[in-house]
Amino acid sequence: MSKRRLGRGLDALIPGAKQSIVQSIPIDRIDPNPRQPRRDFDVESLTGLAQSIKEHGIVQPLVVRRNGDRYELVAGERRLRAAEMAGLTEVSAIVGDFDDRRAMEMTLIENIQREDLNPIEEAIALKRLRDEFGLTQEELSSRLGKSRPAIANSLRLLSLEDEIQESVSRGTISAGHARALLGVTDSALRLQLHQEIVTKGLSVRQTEELVKRVQDGPHDPSVSRETPPPPPKDPNIAQVEDSLRRILGTKVVIKDRKGRGRIQIEYYSLDDLDRILEILQR
Repeated sequence: MSKRRLGRGLDALIPGAKQSIVQSIPIDRIDPNPRQPRRDFDVESLTGLAQSIKEHGIVQPLVVRRNGDRYELVAGERRLRAAEMAGLTEVSAIVGDFDDRRAMEMTLIENIQREDLNPIEEAIALKRLRDEFGLTQEELSSRLGKSRPAIANSLRLLSLEDEIQESVSRGTISAGHARALLGVTDSALRLQLHQEIVTKGLSVRQTEELVKRVQDGPHDPSVSRETPPPPPKDPNIAQVEDSLRRILGTKVVIKDRKGRGRIQIEYYSLDDLDRILEILQR
């Protein structure tokens, strides 16, 4: 697997950041970032980060800019929220002189590089970088260390219906499921297939086969060749699956048999596998 080229520190966003002066700033003087693309902050993940901050402090300083006698957050909202949860009154931060455009660009790129976004949030951030800054897919690929096909596939998710996008955001289905549904052009049929995927818990491969059958001829869900849905899962196992889906940003299935079993984690490219491994290593 190839090494990821970006997202390894502030130098990826701010040239010379390692040589910048880190200041200690009161948390109550830092205002939230109005350009923050993240819509969901997982409480369980924040709690773990807060515990780490209690034990080791904030390893990676925040990035802020002055706003009168206060500061506006540019990068590091998860760290700021976790620091508040940990009971800190001050945080270490680099104070930069950024205009609105540069601050927005840094916010979006930092979130994408650090993979803090779910697939839909990432697609929205990419769209903003493209539309508001006029960046081409090739320029996005160069800045983010992602392939052009990965950029294109991410942006295509925004052409799906809101209901399907919401399922991807929640982790009910993965980006792989959503990309398979893009092969269906009829909106009503796509929503029908989405419901079938959720109800039956189909894998990405099963979804691809389902879409292929639809493309080959009319689809009647009452005559589906898929196996019947499995029996209801233990609620505790389902809760763990849901937590892992949110943390890893992909479909996770736990096969439990009387306290023993296996965990299946899906990935859809070597880049995606690299991303998951980095999260597990953290």
